[in-house]
Amino acid sequence: MNGIIEIDKISITDKDKFDQDKFKEECGVFGIFSPDKDLDVASLTYYGLYALQHRGEESAGIVYSDGTTLVCEKAMGLVCDVFNEKQISEMKGHAAIGHVRYSTTGCSEVKNAQPLLSKFKLGDIAIAHNGNLVNADVIRELLEDCGYMFQTSIDSEVILNLIARGAKKGMERAVVDAIQAIKGSYAIVMLTKEKLIGVRDQNGIRPLCIGTIGNSYVLASESCALDAVGADFLRDVKPGEIVIIDENGLASINFAEKSKNSLCVFEYIYFARPDSTIDGINVYASRVLAGEQLFKEAPVEADMVIGVPDSGMAAAIGYSKVSGIPFGMGLIKNRYVGRTFISPTQEIRERAVSVKLNALKINVEGKRVILIDDSIVRGTTSRRLVEILKKAGAKEVHFRVCSPVVKYPCYFGIDTPYRKDLIGANCEVEEIREEIGADSLGYLSMEGLLESLGHSEFCLGCFKGTYPVSAPFENDKERLER
Repeated sequence: MNGIIEIDKISITDKDKFDQDKFKEECGVFGIFSPDKDLDVASLTYYGLYALQHRGEESAGIVYSDGTTLVCEKAMGLVCDVFNEKQISEMKGHAAIGHVRYSTTGCSEVKNAQPLLSKFKLGDIAIAHNGNLVNADVIRELLEDCGYMFQTSIDSEVILNLIARGAKKGMERAVVDAIQAIKGSYAIVMLTKEKLIGVRDQNGIRPLCIGTIGNSYVLASESCALDAVGADFLRDVKPGEIVIIDENGLASINFAEKSKNSLCVFEYIYFARPDSTIDGINVYASRVLAGEQLFKEAPVEADMVIGVPDSGMAAAIGYSKVSGIPFGMGLIKNRYVGRTFISPTQEIRERAVSVKLNALKINVEGKRVILIDDSIVRGTTSRRLVEILKKAGAKEVHFRVCSPVVKYPCYFGIDTPYRKDLIGANCEVEEIREEIGADSLGYLSMEGLLESLGHSEFCLGCFKGTYPVSAPFENDKERLER
């Protein structure tokens, strides 16, 4: 087996097993088009990807256009490891797209790193994609039957080949036809020699927004990337919308009549940076409100409220604010331990959480502590955190979760385990409390979560088991063949 385990067709190395109590980030995409030839699009793309690094730490890539050709540079690793100052300074052009990746389909290797760049009858085209297609295998089989060759194992290449198949219709028609054939979640940026194209799936499961720098346009997974490059937020790409940016400005095509916003609710709970605003909702503010609501639903007497860095901190502030219990630092995060941290033995894997998070003993010793986290997936990290705090002298540890119980896997671009491995799918709350060793355990209700977000139009599949997009059926293949 060589230390490889399979999770819903996702290969991950054995070294990462200690960190599976969190959903893995999806991917981050960034694009820029500038009619101003003096704008350094490569540097701006680099800093945009740097701001989106939390969405994927596995690989990074940039494709840029100088008006006559597209050039791709990508490699495994963090943005700052993949690119250096000399590389960026040599990327001269008027448009670029970039991608940071955490693999949810296709194994973790450089050939699957994005953006993907291909040469077609239409000319060069590059694509960067965040999300998952649920009918990618069906389309891939049909295209292979027609003689198309695939160089990677990721579903983004399926989209590229669909576009190539419709090349004779022209770029815009080919893109629209390709997008109407795919099902699933996607926020896509594409680049040709003359155009930057952005697409968001008709359910809006994955985020994508538009910004401006003067008369230049920027596309990004999160608004924090716009802030990082000095762009002004214009608006979010609408569900079911294709935006086409060229020297004439921005044009829009609505490819789906029945579009409905079902953004992944975990963007607010965990994935997005707190300084981002997605579909009109500020991430930090929503987390604070979730913490306030959590106290109303699961109060407990204690001496101190602490949060699990980083996504639990805002909710802990909210819980403290309403409860009147002081907020404090109880866990310290080592920010230099990434996903490449090597844990070669079982013993070290068990201790690895202590390397990433350590208790601040002076604050927690002898105190009744309320520990706020965003979610519990397997329960392994939660149990270790309780152990760390009690070893540091905490008298009691009351675990509070600012989301409902995770009971189902995600099929739309988040790395999740089988349902049998989700502790919430197999145990009642009291059993989970016993498993993680907490003195009490409380979850935010579904109603409380939606209350903190202000409306109910989200994908809640990991909590309810119902999804905005159904799995592909055999008749999908028949329809596509027609």
